[in-house]
Amino acid sequence: MEQVYPRIVEFLKEELGEDTSGHSLDHAFRVYKNAKAILKQEGGNERIILISALVHDVIDPKLFDDVREQQAKLLMFLQMIGCSQTELEQIFYIIENISYKGGTSQAVQTHEAKVVQDADRLDAIGAIGVGRTFMYGGSKGIKMYDESINPIEFEDEKSYRHHKGTVINHFDEKLFKLKGLMNTETAKQIAYKRHEFMEQFVEQFLNEWNGLG
Repeated sequence: MEQVYPRIVEFLKEELGEDTSGHSLDHAFRVYKNAKAILKQEGGNERIILISALVHDVIDPKLFDDVREQQAKLLMFLQMIGCSQTELEQIFYIIENISYKGGTSQAVQTHEAKVVQDADRLDAIGAIGVGRTFMYGGSKGIKMYDESINPIEFEDEKSYRHHKGTVINHFDEKLFKLKGLMNTETAKQIAYKRHEFMEQFVEQFLNEWNGLG
């Protein structure tokens, strides 16, 4: 992993270096660190987990219009750094299946996918999660809050992807649900404190919105 890490970083700079939606290179690094922390406690295939943690957003349809082009680009890069066919299959399984998708996705099946999914979801909650949520909303022109717009439950991935809503509603629509969706005991313990912070933040936000605090 040490040999390929610098090359992956250079690849990510090209693919995510201009991102302003909360999915930039620093997000990839945090997910990588989260994955290492979970891996230390829970075990698993280190190479598969850490490579997947780094490249997980390179084919994200939220970020790229042509997902097939990104898939081809990533495949070529992973082959170039020496990933075997078995490793390629495992990595692509992980990054194609860990997304939230409005809560409509199937549970991931491999231990490695569970670790990477937890690592990614941990970066979506807590103080960092709050910051990233507002970054993403700002990049898409989404309102912070609107009393006339209520949170919704999504019927499918398409409705989730095309939903605008508000930034504050996103906490009820997704972020508050993530604590209960963690796979590993390590992630569950970390998520508990981060979840509490988000609850306190939203309460304070609404108080200030209404001129109460």
